[in-house]
Amino acid sequence: MLGDCCLFPFLRCRKYEPGDGEADLDPVLLIAGIGGTILNSKNKKFGYEIRVWVRILLADLEFKRKLWSIYNPKTGYTELLDDGSEIVVPEDDYGLYAIDILDSSWWAKGFHISDVYQFHDMIDMLIGCGYKKGSTLFGHGYDFRQSNRIDKAMDGLKEKLAAIYKASGGRKVNIISHSMGGLLVSCFLSLHNDVFEKYVNKWICIGCPFQGAPGCINDSLLTGLQFVYGLESYFFVSRWTMHQLLVECPSIYEMLANPNFKWKQQPLIQVWRKQSEDKEDSSVKLESYGPNDCTSLFEEALRNNELNYGGKSVALPFNFSIHNWASVTREVLNKARLPSGVSFYNIYGTSLDTPFDVCYGSETSPIDDLSEICHSLPQYSYVDGDGTVPAESAKADGFAAEERVGVAANHRGLLCNNASFQLIQKWLGVTQKSLNNAKTSRVMDEFSTEDACSKRQSTCQLI
Repeated sequence: MLGDCCLFPFLRCRKYEPGDGEADLDPVLLIAGIGGTILNSKNKKFGYEIRVWVRILLADLEFKRKLWSIYNPKTGYTELLDDGSEIVVPEDDYGLYAIDILDSSWWAKGFHISDVYQFHDMIDMLIGCGYKKGSTLFGHGYDFRQSNRIDKAMDGLKEKLAAIYKASGGRKVNIISHSMGGLLVSCFLSLHNDVFEKYVNKWICIGCPFQGAPGCINDSLLTGLQFVYGLESYFFVSRWTMHQLLVECPSIYEMLANPNFKWKQQPLIQVWRKQSEDKEDSSVKLESYGPNDCTSLFEEALRNNELNYGGKSVALPFNFSIHNWASVTREVLNKARLPSGVSFYNIYGTSLDTPFDVCYGSETSPIDDLSEICHSLPQYSYVDGDGTVPAESAKADGFAAEERVGVAANHRGLLCNNASFQLIQKWLGVTQKSLNNAKTSRVMDEFSTEDACSKRQSTCQLI
């Protein structure tokens, strides 16, 4: 039985026993986006685990040693360079621990690293509305390096939904997904429509890049991604270290701009390019690459990309095998259809400058060789959105939504925003009964939920 399976020991031999007010609550499953899940490295020989994402202490070193990976086109999986370990997602606290506070150490608290807070405030809010961990409230983390449609991801979500359905006494599940978690759910919806219909009642989607996140993803493949800014960045994974992981991650390629989507204006990668090696010839041209032809730019810019692992050089050019896989994923996403009887709701971020076009070099300082792009900083043109996902993309879900509502917040700030909470409570048909909930994580907060949320609204950056 699924409730007894080793993947979900928290549900083993559990009977549904509703507490105060729980009898009228359908279970809720929270699903994180890319980077929104704790990942542990497990030693294959001895079985011990260490957290490799997210951590503050020794973050860059452990990231390189334990998380750098290579895509295997034969299996479709991204595989660790460290063959003595494997990546596992902790299932503690009914799956909620892995998506709550991503670095729950005293370092994160001591340096006030609020950026690592994920579903923490929402978990508090839902508990205040009467939800109870293990009977009506669950979390789902996953290895976000992998493709959103890979068998392990699809099987994991299928087993989770079935286990929750059983644990809650046969009540259908309300899913709340954030960011790329919405693409994971969309792939599941497309590939396992009958299972989705059997187990899901409502799906609330928050900040999902349904048609891609052009500016952020294009730049992630070329120069990397900065997760934490300011003083905290000195203790965290560097932009370039992150880049060397992302260039081998199918999930990143699956968030490239959908070339078949009718954008108001096609997203571009632009390069101010020197036209001749002749010093006397100073002509400069602005080259533009759209979603259909940007692969040639990626190929040329990343042709010499490599990392050093264990004293050996590992080539990491633009991966056409991953790109081809991601193209099939886009077809899967385009075929997703919502079953009758399942209600869909969409919260998307607005009012923030969101990267769309990305430009490298300048008219006065042009790019000579395209490989120089990987060691330069971009200039963006912006559209409305949440700072990460354009509102145009997040709204274009393709489903018959009950409601779509724009909320003025940044990408992760949508997870701790009062307007988001009010919408979720309305759609779930619940009200908040208690503002002073028991702590949801294994560490004590250094400030109140209200203050924490306010601070995170101003400091959160893209995952």
